Amino acid sequence: MRARTARLALCAPRSRSGSAMLFGRLCALAIALAACGGGAAGAGVQADTKPEKRKVVSRGRAIPVAGTTQGSTESERRRLCDAQGAAMEASEYDTSGDDVPDVRKVFKRLGTPPLTRLVLVCRESDLNADGVKDVLRFYDDEGRPLREESDRNFDGKMDQITVCQEGQVVRKEIDGDGNGVIDTKVFYDDGEALRGERDLKGRSTARTWRPDRWEYYEEGRTIRMGTDLDGDGKVDRWDRDDTLRSAKKRQEELQQDEPREARGEGEGTEGSEASQTAAGKAEG
Repeated sequence: MRARTARLALCAPRSRSGSAMLFGRLCALAIALAACGGGAAGAGVQADTKPEKRKVVSRGRAIPVAGTTQGSTESERRRLCDAQGAAMEASEYDTSGDDVPDVRKVFKRLGTPPLTRLVLVCRESDLNADGVKDVLRFYDDEGRPLREESDRNFDGKMDQITVCQEGQVVRKEIDGDGNGVIDTKVFYDDGEALRGERDLKGRSTARTWRPDRWEYYEEGRTIRMGTDLDGDGKVDRWDRDDTLRSAKKRQEELQQDEPREARGEGEGTEGSEASQTAAGKAEG
């Protein structure tokens, strides 16, 4: 099965005004075939350098539309991707150059003619050319990503969910064992993974999240980890990265022991005893 890559934008909003599309700058979303590393941050998808061929498969007329374009439930999101309705338009793209569409985008027309615009509400991508969509991405009224569902191992099941707020990733939910239930959650701030929660014993369900391990990250490493051993939801054992702690402590000690001259407090500096003595001798 020949793998292919697609141009995927997670952070850049997209919209079209009239008949012209204004595409924002692309930024790669973390999609990997293996479990996420470095505190569950995924590997980036390589951008496709080939020009994409676009084919409009359905087009709707412009009508006034009020409210949000993005559904709040899974069924509502799926209906948006179906591109049903007069205000919806779907386009297919060939990003690999084999004349087979591998990306499908669904737009919703907002506004009243002549001031109308097409807003991207759904994007589907087939990354490995098997005819099955591996990535589903949903957007808000401004074309900013809200949620992405991806199949990282191409088994036909979505095993990673990425949740965004104002175009920034705030949480990733991962099904590491492929049983259809989330077992890992990673929380982000300003694009950096800060902490994670894991269900090691598999007690969680689709409705109830029951983690038994809590992890905290710094500089891409796990610095502290708490584990619930008896299943009561409380940490029974803490493990810490003593190597990183020792390195930081040593760095602080070196900074404290730094020679005064290096900190501008040595000879020749104003106010030092040596400079005052030298000045007194010169005057005498």
